[in-house]
Amino acid sequence: MGLLHPSERTAAGYRIYDDEAAERLRFIKDAHHMGLRLADIKELLDVRDRGRCPCGHTDVLVSKRFNEVEAEITGLEGVRNQLRGLQRRNSECMEATADEWWCAMEQRGGDS
Repeated sequence: MGLLHPSERTAAGYRIYDDEAAERLRFIKDAHHMGLRLADIKELLDVRDRGRCPCGHTDVLVSKRFNEVEAEITGLEGVRNQLRGLQRRNSECMEATADEWWCAMEQRGGDS
């Protein structure tokens, strides 16, 4: 995607990257870790490479990602609540029917 600028190669074919490339790679990794898509990261880097401040672009992308994360959290909280309810109902069922479990009957030598 052109996120890193090509660097020179050694005689053995290895690429040598300078400190600026390492800083750029850290930015890419950090932004990706926060959930920004590579296309979004490329857009920010392109703006910066033109010598402009990507603050406005960053604000839009971060706000969008923040809203996505909030929606994911809300969805996960709903799943967590459903799982808690299932655990509770399952525990109540296990307490009420412990003598009827097939695994308990096998341990006592009963028929399965």
